[in-house]
Amino acid sequence: MTITASLVKELRERTGAGMMDCKKALVETGGDSEAAAELLRMKGQASAEKKAGRIAAEGCVEIAVDETGKRVVVVEINSETDFVAKDEGFLAFAKSASALALDSQPGDIEALLASSLPSGETLENARKSLIAKIGENIGVRRFEAINAVGEIGHYAHGSRIGVIIDVTGGDAELRKDLAMHIAAAAPVCLAEQDVPVDQLERERRILTEQAEQEGKPAEIVSKMVEGRLRKYLAEITLVGQPFVKDPDITIAKLLKQKDATVNAFARLEVGEGVERKQEDFAAEVEAQVRASQ
Repeated sequence: MTITASLVKELRERTGAGMMDCKKALVETGGDSEAAAELLRMKGQASAEKKAGRIAAEGCVEIAVDETGKRVVVVEINSETDFVAKDEGFLAFAKSASALALDSQPGDIEALLASSLPSGETLENARKSLIAKIGENIGVRRFEAINAVGEIGHYAHGSRIGVIIDVTGGDAELRKDLAMHIAAAAPVCLAEQDVPVDQLERERRILTEQAEQEGKPAEIVSKMVEGRLRKYLAEITLVGQPFVKDPDITIAKLLKQKDATVNAFARLEVGEGVERKQEDFAAEVEAQVRASQ
């Protein structure tokens, strides 16, 4: 059977695969478009599995808010390079993922990936198709959702940092200011009582060892540790931090002035906590030269 240009074009538009890949698939399947599409999908999934081990530490965060303004999600989608993170297909996938997370209210990433897009395709299959088309590992890494008690605020710093927040009291300007503050100051949690016990004890041990090395008496060491611990807690808790727009007041004081309360917040930053592979190009070239000898 003759494989026409229009047949190749139709398959390409349908699958998003490369022109030559579409032509090869049609040749292999004797011009059967359905079989060719299935073949391309199978090859795409195999390709996705091969790329799954690559480190994807670039990407974007995407925020979605429902029509009621009472539910909001922020999702991190990763790519291997910043170039792909700006690709229209990648950005469209990120928007689809955030909308799906908002609508399906999944309990975890696995549930989100298993959820179906409006097209009927699961997010996981859409991810694998995108990998096959783009040629990089793409990951849906994490998401945070808030069902608001008060009013929702959100802020995106470019495409790399996304903040969502639930505030009772105050106004829209306060919510935006708080979200921008969280983007800049990166608090770990809301208040002292929210700091994980193991994190607090680990910091106490470190501060105690540091103070003891200074050769101070035990009672002085105890006071030094408590003072430094209070400073540490002020740095990592939202209410303890100095407000970025007015460092003379803390967030706690700002909230009191505005008669407002923060109920919850979430902050995602692209690649945060991902160990990036350090490329040694000189060593790579040397290894290739040795291999060719």
